[in-house]
Amino acid sequence: MASRWTRVSAKLPAFPWDTLGEVKSLAAAHPGGVVDLSVGTPVDPTPDIVREALAAASDAHGYPQTRGTPELRAAIIGYLAKRWQAEGLDEKNVLPVIGTKEAVAWLPTQLGLGVDDLVVIPKCAYPTYDVGAKLAGCTIQLCDDPDEIEGRASLIWINYPANPHGAIASDDLLRRWVLAAREQGAVLASDECYGEFGWDEEPSSVVRPDLCGGSYDNIVLVNSLSKRSNLAGYRAGYLAGDPDLITELLEVRKQSGMMVPAPVQAAMVASLGDQAHVEVQRERYLRRRAVLMDALSKAGFRIDDSEGSLYIWATRGEGSRATVAWLAERGILTAPGEFYGDSTHVRVALTATDERVDAAAERLLAEV
Repeated sequence: MASRWTRVSAKLPAFPWDTLGEVKSLAAAHPGGVVDLSVGTPVDPTPDIVREALAAASDAHGYPQTRGTPELRAAIIGYLAKRWQAEGLDEKNVLPVIGTKEAVAWLPTQLGLGVDDLVVIPKCAYPTYDVGAKLAGCTIQLCDDPDEIEGRASLIWINYPANPHGAIASDDLLRRWVLAAREQGAVLASDECYGEFGWDEEPSSVVRPDLCGGSYDNIVLVNSLSKRSNLAGYRAGYLAGDPDLITELLEVRKQSGMMVPAPVQAAMVASLGDQAHVEVQRERYLRRRAVLMDALSKAGFRIDDSEGSLYIWATRGEGSRATVAWLAERGILTAPGEFYGDSTHVRVALTATDERVDAAAERLLAEV
């Protein structure tokens, strides 16, 4: 008999990466060691400018501000204005969060959504959108076209450049999502964690004035410093958009103690104020992408989408678990597309060192 303490977890699917134990052992047994391309966790150094800011703020004897320090709020606003031409933002439009995974998972609950609410998520997507909707007890629709929403949505998730497949939305599609959300009275949550990593196309942001119509009504941008600045271990992210929505989320988060630690807030200020380290990281990923794209293509894989983000979306025209096993036999660990709602692709992360990426390419090219 299940314990009464399992009532919440029983609503949720198995944690995807817990199912990779067998193939992980297979890949680890390779004589040259495993090349782990299964998870998008950064492997490169955290920039010195960020680490120095963290250390300088380490005498953090008081509670941090849930809304963020004035310096952090100004840094978020400044970054969005410089990078995405956002206009008219002030401190009521922005809010730091403890990494964006918690924000994604708890947004439906913090918005007060429940069994009477519809949450729209992409057909092939980051699993936590689904998890968050399930935690709140919402109805879920998988949808990639704003004209195909069935019923009246309360929350719509979009993600470009997308995890897992790397597609980048056109400006026209983003405008249509904004319009659909406003017509429905829904919140449009735009996950832009990979916005700095466009390869074949240039990403856009929903806070760009020409895309949001100069208004942040119904919009919340979700962004993270984990990928752009190698800060995954810091749990540093933020929300930006509709001031009424941000104010409501602030009140909920104040009551529940969801505060970004003060040293991390200082580190975020340093990160957002420096674009040079982002360009260095872009070049690292671009080089790794070129090596893996070439090797996968020559080894008989077809590459789909993959216009941006930190992943290559590849297929051999078979079940995704079969492809994961084939790669694991060669010491390469990847994520099956079924984690995200696709049965034939695998997600190949760029988040491995140059040496490990080169090793993976060598193994793939040995099949040619």
